[in-house]
Amino acid sequence: MKIKYIGLLAVTLVTVFGSSCKKDNSIQVIDIPVDAASISRIKYFNFASGAPSVNFYANGTKVSGILSATGSESTTGTAYGGVYPASNYSVINPGTYKINGIIPSTAAANANVTISELNPVLANGKYYSLYTCGIYSSTTKTAESFVLEDVLPPSTSSNTVSYVRFVNTIPNGTAAMNLVIKNSVTAVETVVATNIGYKAGSAFVAVPVGSYELYVRYPSSSTNIISRNGTTNGVVGFLGGRAFTVGARGDMTVTSATAANRPLLDNTANQ
Repeated sequence: MKIKYIGLLAVTLVTVFGSSCKKDNSIQVIDIPVDAASISRIKYFNFASGAPSVNFYANGTKVSGILSATGSESTTGTAYGGVYPASNYSVINPGTYKINGIIPSTAAANANVTISELNPVLANGKYYSLYTCGIYSSTTKTAESFVLEDVLPPSTSSNTVSYVRFVNTIPNGTAAMNLVIKNSVTAVETVVATNIGYKAGSAFVAVPVGSYELYVRYPSSSTNIISRNGTTNGVVGFLGGRAFTVGARGDMTVTSATAANRPLLDNTANQ
């Protein structure tokens, strides 16, 4: 897997940064030159409950790109519940950054408003995930945010093992949270993570490849407080040799089964 990933990265660098002098209808240009020998990798999650779409900027330069039919900045940005990039990671030079989530300049409301700001130090050769989190304030136009280092598991070609971790971006649970996965064929349950507090994530753990239902419970209870199964948002597949992050987002006070800001479980591939 590692060899394939490096090859993909090289192609991506040539495609994106080799064409950074022009704009067309298919490429969102991101103008940070990257030294291929010195690279950090990062994913951006817009998980603040009720947040507007945002673009992410590092030291004032746009680092998340959404396609635009005209070549101008897209009004779409990374919507609430969205992840950029959708798979693998974007690359950036190691260093200290001011990273902001900013409502697109062409948005119909609150254009150019910064809703979040962080100042992480990104180290050479390491992987990171940045989350907007908590509950977006429509009054102050702000959300919380945090960065996790993603300590990915060793590369493996195994078709029988997948790796899963849990990240908690919900601020108003009554306790830290556990993630339990249930094989949808055998009904065997596996506890993936325990006592994961707000703005925290577990380590990646190995689980058998398969199709799973996902459940979040408080450590002292067997009651499911967030579910993702055959009747609620669908089961997920954990593939061999891959790493996945299950993220909890939303507002625990929302009881509607259809509200966008209800508690939900997201499944994103890290590699």
